[in-house]
Amino acid sequence: MSTIRAEYPRPQFVRADWLCLNGPWQFEIDQGDSGIERGLVTSDLAGQITVPFCPESPLSGIGNTDFLQAVWYRRTVTIPAAWAGRRALLHFGAVDYDATVWANGVEVARHRGGFTPFSADLSIVAQPGDAVTIVVRARDPHRRPMPLGKQSPEYANAGCLYTRTTGIWQTVWMEPVPDCHLQRPRITPDVANDRFMLVQPIFGARASKRVRASLIVGGRTVATVTRRTDTGIATMLDLPVPQADRRLWSIEDPFLYDIKLELLDGDGAVLDAADSYCGLRSIAIDGMAIRINGKSVFQRLVLDQGYYPDGILTAPTDDDLKRDIEISMAAGFNGARLHQKVFEERFLYHADRAGYLVWGEFGDWGCNVGGPDTDNQQTTATYVTQWLEALERDYSHPCIIGWCPLNETHQRLHDRITVLDDVTRAMFLATKAFDPIRPVLDTSGYAHRVPESDVYDVHDYAQDPAILAANHVGLADGQPMINGGKPGQTPMSIAYRGQPFFVSEFGGIRWNPDAKPGDDSWGYGPGPQTLDEFHARFEGQCQVLLGNERMFGYCYTQLTDVYQEQNGIYRFDRRPKFNVDRIRSAQNKPAAIERLG
Repeated sequence: MSTIRAEYPRPQFVRADWLCLNGPWQFEIDQGDSGIERGLVTSDLAGQITVPFCPESPLSGIGNTDFLQAVWYRRTVTIPAAWAGRRALLHFGAVDYDATVWANGVEVARHRGGFTPFSADLSIVAQPGDAVTIVVRARDPHRRPMPLGKQSPEYANAGCLYTRTTGIWQTVWMEPVPDCHLQRPRITPDVANDRFMLVQPIFGARASKRVRASLIVGGRTVATVTRRTDTGIATMLDLPVPQADRRLWSIEDPFLYDIKLELLDGDGAVLDAADSYCGLRSIAIDGMAIRINGKSVFQRLVLDQGYYPDGILTAPTDDDLKRDIEISMAAGFNGARLHQKVFEERFLYHADRAGYLVWGEFGDWGCNVGGPDTDNQQTTATYVTQWLEALERDYSHPCIIGWCPLNETHQRLHDRITVLDDVTRAMFLATKAFDPIRPVLDTSGYAHRVPESDVYDVHDYAQDPAILAANHVGLADGQPMINGGKPGQTPMSIAYRGQPFFVSEFGGIRWNPDAKPGDDSWGYGPGPQTLDEFHARFEGQCQVLLGNERMFGYCYTQLTDVYQEQNGIYRFDRRPKFNVDRIRSAQNKPAAIERLG
C-alpha cells in the first residue's frame, strides 16, 4: 500500500482500524461531461493519477492546468476480512466541486462543495472480504458562480487568483464501524467550571447502550463519566477536570488532554471506541480587548493561503503543514487567518499542538459577479450548507479563536435589502448558532452588514507608516477607518458600534529582486528598493498597529509568495526572503492593548 500522505486524516476522532486509499487510481478527464453516456461508471479509465493530488498539480502526475469540466477516478480495493461484522465507511477529505460516488456500479454518495468531507456506507453493496470498485466523478465548472476561494475563473493566473483545483485533493480512506457507532463529538471547554462539555452523537442509537468518556493526562485516566444513550438524540456528558490536573491551553503552553470515547452495550462490553483530544481555554471580549484565559493577547496574525508550488491546495507532506506553522512562528507571528480556503484538518492538529491561533474562513469568492453599485451576489443555500460542514469538522479544535465566513464582500448600501444582506446575515447567524463561544466577524473588509457582529475590521494597505497611523487615529473616538467609504460615495458598511477592532489585512509589501522587467510580479504599493527599506517599512507598519490602544490585533499579508503575488515573508518554496530575526523582533514589542491589562 502506498505511503503517500498516509497519516491519519481525522486527528481529533481516531479509530484504531483504517485503510488509506491514497496512491495510484485510474483517471480520465471528461471535457464534454459525457462520462455517464460513455459508460465510465462501469469501464476502465484511460490514464492514472496519484491521489490525493489534484490533476492540475505536478505531484498528481497529470499537471493539466486547463479548465477541467469533469474528471473520473476508479480503483478496486478489497475490504479487509478482519472487519467482519462491521460496516465499511468510505471517507473523502475533500473533492472539488460536485462529487458522485459509485461502488460496484451503485451510487452510494453525492456531495457539493470543494472544501469539506463526506462519507459513503459501503455495506449496501459489499461486505468485509469482498472486492469493491470505487468510481468517483467530480464536476467543476469554474466559470459558473460558485464558491471558488482563490481559484482563477480565467484560463491563467491573474492578480490574487491562482491555479485551479479539480477533483480529489484530500485523503481518501476507509474505516470499519459497528451498526450502532460513535460519530464525531462536539467538545466545548468550560474554564470557569473546570470541565469539558461533550455532545456525543450516536448513529443507530439503542436504549440499552451507554457512552463512556475518559479524560487522560500522560496516559493516566484522571476522570471518567458514563451516560445512557436514551436521554436524547445526542448524549450529553460533562467531563470534569480535577484541580490537580488543571492546565490551560495557551500560546505559551499549548497543553492538550486526551479523551477516550467508548460505546458500551448493556453488559459493559465495548462496541466502538475512538480517541480524541481537547484544550482547556476561554475566549472572551472585554471592551476593545479579546482575552484568552482572561489575558489580553494581541493577535499578531499572518495571512496564510495554503498554496504549494507542486501540490497547489494539497500539502506535499504532513511535515509541510507543520513547517508552515513553524516558519510563521519563527517570524514572530502567533497565529494566522486561514484565507479563502478550508485547510486540511491536520493543519489544525499541528496548530493545536503548537499554541498557534487560527481564524477559520470559508472560500466564498466566486459569486460576486458585478460592481459595488449592483445587487452583485449570485449565491444559494450551498454557501450556508458548506460552511456548516466546515464548522462541524473544526469546532473542537482549541487553536481556532474566531470565525470569518466571508471576505471582502463589495456592495454599497441600498435603500433595499439585497442578496448580500441575506447571505452575510445567514452566514453570521449559522456560525453563531453552531458556535456561541467564539467571536464571529461578519465579513473581513468592506461590506459589513451585521450590527451585532462580535468584532469589526478593515483592510488597509497604506505603505507609509505615517499614513497608516493617520488612517486609524479616529478609532480612539469611535470613528475607525471603514473600507469603501470615500467622500461623496454611498458607504458599503453599516456604522461601527464600538466592537473590538483590528486591521485584518495590511502590508503586502512586494519583494522579489529576481523579477525581470515584464515578469508577472506584484504586491501592494510601490516596492522598496533595498532590503533595509523593506525592513524599515515593515517595522514602521507593525509599530503603528501595535501602538494603537484600541486594536486587539492585525494580520500581515502574507506568509509566502503565491505564484505572481510576491509579497510573502517567505518565497513560494518557503525559503526566507528577509532577515527572519529582524521580522520577529519588529513584532515582539509589547502591544498597547496588552500593556493596558
